[in-house]
Amino acid sequence: MTQAPATEDVLKGLMLLALDGDEAAYRHLLKALGKVLAGYYGRRLTGGAAADVDDLVQETLLAVHARRATYDRARPFTAWFFSIARYKLIDHLRGPGGRARLQVELDETLDSGFSEAALSARLDVERLLDTLPERQRQLIRDVRLEGQSIADTAARTGQSESAVKVGVHRALKALADTLRGET
Repeated sequence: MTQAPATEDVLKGLMLLALDGDEAAYRHLLKALGKVLAGYYGRRLTGGAAADVDDLVQETLLAVHARRATYDRARPFTAWFFSIARYKLIDHLRGPGGRARLQVELDETLDSGFSEAALSARLDVERLLDTLPERQRQLIRDVRLEGQSIADTAARTGQSESAVKVGVHRALKALADTLRGET
């Protein structure tokens, strides 16, 4: 397998293949997760914590292996994965002298191109989009989230450009109403 960037789609795809018995995909997943974890823990532990980072990476990979059957295929993989990593870090920091090794850098992102904050925001957006009818949900994804043009979306869906614009406008209004607590 070639080295792909560690994105949600790539990691989830590898996990799904691994759950279906693909050993090569599982090895590739663990290798990719090891790199993500090294950066994740490395930014949070200071000083002479390189050995701690290696230990945490190994402990987390073992936990992922042990808990892989609990992964819900319908949910984002990275949310599940980072919850395990976060708990391992908390357990580590609760140990002797752990708090002195902690360095929280809230504005840093992971080397692989996404952050916990971005992942959390994405999950919030997905939950919000789930309140819309499928047609409106897809228009918002295409035009607002993926940046497709109105013309391209209209051509792909078989709608007029005006219908796409109206659909996006109504979907955004429905989302705003939902956020305000209106039905």
